[in-house]
Amino acid sequence: MENHLARARSALYILCYHQLKNHSHLDSMPEIPSASSLLSRRSFVRHSGIAAGAASVAFPHIVSAQGNKSPLKLGLIGCGGRGRGAANQALTADKDVTLTSVADVFERQADGAINNLRKRHPEQVGMPDRLIGLDAYKKVIEGSDVVILTTPPGFRPMMLREAIEAGKHVFCEKPVAVDAPGVRSVLESAKMAKEKKLTLVCGFCWRYQNARRALFKKIHDGAIGDVTSMFATYYTGPVKPMPSADRRPEGTSDVAWQVQNWYNFGWLSGDSLAEQAVHSVDKIGWATGDIDPISAVATGGRQIPAQGGNIYDHFHVVYEYPNNVRCHLGSRQQTGCHGENHDYINGTAGTALIMRGQCVIQGKENWRAGGDLNNDMYQTEHDEMYASIRNGDAKNDGEWMAHSTMLAILGRMAAYTGQQIKWEDALNSKEDLAPDDLGWDDDFDPGGLALPGKTKFI
Repeated sequence: MENHLARARSALYILCYHQLKNHSHLDSMPEIPSASSLLSRRSFVRHSGIAAGAASVAFPHIVSAQGNKSPLKLGLIGCGGRGRGAANQALTADKDVTLTSVADVFERQADGAINNLRKRHPEQVGMPDRLIGLDAYKKVIEGSDVVILTTPPGFRPMMLREAIEAGKHVFCEKPVAVDAPGVRSVLESAKMAKEKKLTLVCGFCWRYQNARRALFKKIHDGAIGDVTSMFATYYTGPVKPMPSADRRPEGTSDVAWQVQNWYNFGWLSGDSLAEQAVHSVDKIGWATGDIDPISAVATGGRQIPAQGGNIYDHFHVVYEYPNNVRCHLGSRQQTGCHGENHDYINGTAGTALIMRGQCVIQGKENWRAGGDLNNDMYQTEHDEMYASIRNGDAKNDGEWMAHSTMLAILGRMAAYTGQQIKWEDALNSKEDLAPDDLGWDDDFDPGGLALPGKTKFI
């Protein structure tokens, strides 16, 4: 299986490279399948939407609500680096926003966020409420107009639900869940946000980058014909290495230790595929029009000692789409290895390449993104969010942010079990990784590393 996947990956890489290097020589390439056997742009609308039993949702048409011109109270839940960054961008986007409360499980994180943001925005950050604990988010939601959710992903479905039920606008980082029950909850919350005309923006930042927006629009408009295959790479070093057990302070509970090192535990992060490589998975979803795949097969494992954590450090996932279209995702987080974060997209009439700062199409008309399309995608997320709140148009990323998250979870399920997993089965999975009744001082065994061929699909 591994050899098969490696050969497939190499073939995709070589095909994309040569097509981009010399598109005029396409006639010499292997015969391209007929249009009837490909993922047609016409199927985007026909197949779009999340469908499968209890997870199916129908979203009503939203009439623009009256805009909110009042001062807004901002609450930050999760005060790490991404939380501070998002809060800074929110305060930059709208000068009539005031940070009124922050919540975290660590006092140092909360204090650090307040001090950092006060230096940047002294007129918008006075003496916000500083709330500590696993349930501190409740008070932040209660006292805010807009909520930023930048906690570990395992907590996000629960917090998103509470924020939307309370009538708050939300910025939610990716991924939005770590398991299928969480995704189904997020879909319900997104539907509720639309009904309440609340703005819901997600941290899948590449969808807010202008060059990539332009490239994917061209793809959807037919610049490379119908999509035939894609290979997305996410080859990096370890993001948050797990410390050895002897560094665990005496008396630290299981829950406290795992939350402190949340990235290394599936119930908190969803694994490296769902937490980091999900950006590349999201671009697969974007390229295919966010339609549902048929199934996925995958391989993966752990090379670096897990030190008590239970996530993989490498994956290769093959997503099967209608009409024999296959999209590949390669992910690795290991030191001393080749690094790459590229996307190679093949079509019946050309190719597209995303590579570092380059966005290139060679097809019916050659195109390259210019410098005028450079923007701060993180800032754009919040600029558009607050424009939506002020205009009352209820911007809602909910459906596709849940879809991309579920794509990553599907890939993880396939790798962990060693089985071909159907989309419908994955979406309706009963595997619940994130208990919602844990206390800070509780013992909790999250389980060890998955063993493909032995780990069962639930």
